[in-house]
Amino acid sequence: MDAVTVTVDAEEFTCNAYFVDGATPTLVDAGTMPGVVDVLADHTDELDRVVLTHQHRDHVGELDSVLDAFDADLYAHGDHPRRDHAIVDGDELGVGDEQCEVVYTPGHAADHVSLVGETALFSGDVVVYNDGAFDDGSFGRTDLSGQSRERLVGSLHDLLDRLPDSVESLYAGHGDPFHAEAGGESVRDVIERALDRAERREPKYPEE
Repeated sequence: MDAVTVTVDAEEFTCNAYFVDGATPTLVDAGTMPGVVDVLADHTDELDRVVLTHQHRDHVGELDSVLDAFDADLYAHGDHPRRDHAIVDGDELGVGDEQCEVVYTPGHAADHVSLVGETALFSGDVVVYNDGAFDDGSFGRTDLSGQSRERLVGSLHDLLDRLPDSVESLYAGHGDPFHAEAGGESVRDVIERALDRAERREPKYPEE
């Protein structure tokens, strides 16, 4: 699976929004970058669906613009006035040319889900590769109201339990994507390192 980060040139704080072409053209999260619709239009004339990992503002700021421009269906776990399809743990969704399993992964957000495909994991903010806190396996913050480190730790365990060995790419909500290379570390290694750090119950950032 090849996912394009359509918010890569953003000058404001945003999540990574990923476009995946194929049988089911899909945008995973929408981000907050003005002009993201124009970037999407450079890659596709049709967008079948937008799938939200969660509804923090940096993931949905440009959602209405994208839905209006492409008349795409909205898939989300949490309630949203424009949601067309509610998704729950265990659902199967087409993303590009792959089927992805929805895994409910709360902790960073109560409505957080991840998408586990045959070759790729869209992890939102539950686990990232590098985000300014750690360079090779980090996790979403859990110090704000409504967040829970305990639930996030459980979510990381669930991801590891349901992660196929064939997954070779991690597309996270922040930082760089991670792509496994022959003889190098795997996506599972990255998640296990993030889990180890999360289980220490230490602050993610020194100022927390």
